[in-house]
Amino acid sequence: MTSPDRLPRLTLVLGGARSGKSRYAEQLITGTAPPWVYIATAEALDEEMRERIQHHRDRRDDDWRTVDAPRDLAGAIAGADAGQPILIDCLTLWLSNTLLAEADVAAACDGVIGALSQARGPIVAVSNEVGFGLVPETPLGRRFRDAQGRLNQQVAAVADRVVLVAAGLPLTLK
Repeated sequence: MTSPDRLPRLTLVLGGARSGKSRYAEQLITGTAPPWVYIATAEALDEEMRERIQHHRDRRDDDWRTVDAPRDLAGAIAGADAGQPILIDCLTLWLSNTLLAEADVAAACDGVIGALSQARGPIVAVSNEVGFGLVPETPLGRRFRDAQGRLNQQVAAVADRVVLVAAGLPLTLK
């Protein structure tokens, strides 16, 4: 675990579903002084997603301020107080929301990369590594997988540290 005074400006935490990436990212942020900002990108469109969101909220105490940003992630990053620790959970849901809204994905990703590059941090961004699985059967699935891979590469390029979490274990890539 990184000591509180050594959390980089931008950390990307990657992993598969239920890999422990969100819990690991929360631990990184809570190793710094509160208050902390949690930028949530999920939308509670069904009961199962409401339960997932509630599970994440139950892990956070009053030292967290939640900012809902299912679409305007760049604005949420830019609008955060300079120097206040931020957790973005997660880039994958934000990208899915952007694709389903039929927005300009490349422009939206460029906006997020720009906001991350300009932010003072510390920021910990969580994202799924979706390239380890099978090739999706549908054009939308393939488009999403490709866009997610590109976004992860772009964020990794501007990140100070990149960590892959598998089975709850972090492996530092950068």
